[in-house]
Amino acid sequence: MYSAYESLSSMYENSYNRYIRALFAEMRRLGLVEGKSITIERYGRETPDVTSKNTIAAIVDSKPDIIFCVGAAAVFQQATRTIPIVALTIDAVREGLVKSLSHPGGNLTGVTFEPELPIHGKRFALLREIFPTLKSPAFLANSGILTYYWPAAREAADAQGMALVACPVSLPSSEAIYREAITKAKDEGADAIMVALDVDAVVRNALVVNLIEAAGLPAIYPFTDFVVAGGLMSYSTDLVELNKRMASDIHAILNGTKPGDIPVYQPTKFEFYINLKTAKALSLNVPATLLSVADMVIE
Repeated sequence: MYSAYESLSSMYENSYNRYIRALFAEMRRLGLVEGKSITIERYGRETPDVTSKNTIAAIVDSKPDIIFCVGAAAVFQQATRTIPIVALTIDAVREGLVKSLSHPGGNLTGVTFEPELPIHGKRFALLREIFPTLKSPAFLANSGILTYYWPAAREAADAQGMALVACPVSLPSSEAIYREAITKAKDEGADAIMVALDVDAVVRNALVVNLIEAAGLPAIYPFTDFVVAGGLMSYSTDLVELNKRMASDIHAILNGTKPGDIPVYQPTKFEFYINLKTAKALSLNVPATLLSVADMVIE
């Protein structure tokens, strides 16, 4: 049994989310089938006070065999050092969740997938390739994580001669709050936008895309879903691969392997999506070099 910590509506085998479908499909392949070999208790963003100490304590007190979480790994690890945790994290070492990726050593393993400086630099470079006059990209993230990302993002921008503009989004967010943040960044000189890996933006991907496109700004996004929703382009880790990895971790732990003995996986495979329809709407010419390296071109 394990407790899931994501969107309640997405954490099912027939999920609308292809990444979650991949997780369940891999678990099924490994013999972990809900209602037969495992029981799943779900907690998600829709759960009242899901991040409160009382809710976290209730999850831990239920003594699940595994806690699977997307975000909030530190909160769970503070609450228990004995229940195995399989987590999707941004930087497991920097957050102090594990001693090292190769030898986690504690009760947590999983995947860590945002090598900040390199991936920020790559995204800026791709954005400039399609928009050669790029000078002042905005960096959009909710105000709670902007300070976490900002040093690496600014260093990556500085290295390419760009003046980074902060684009903080207040939480709880709304359409008006996103519109205000994007408008303010543009008024401060932003000529493009890089959207950070931000759960709130991911959930509201269609809204974020529509507002950025309405502002007439080229943008690069952290996941392919944004491009499918009409965004210009994305450079991201392959979340299907990562969810399969976590399914394997869950299977290994349920079969007796200690989480501290399972290396935390850091992906080496990335996906580049580009939307030609959006590029045309922004009057951008897409270089053949970009088309040649794209994993998916949406026309």
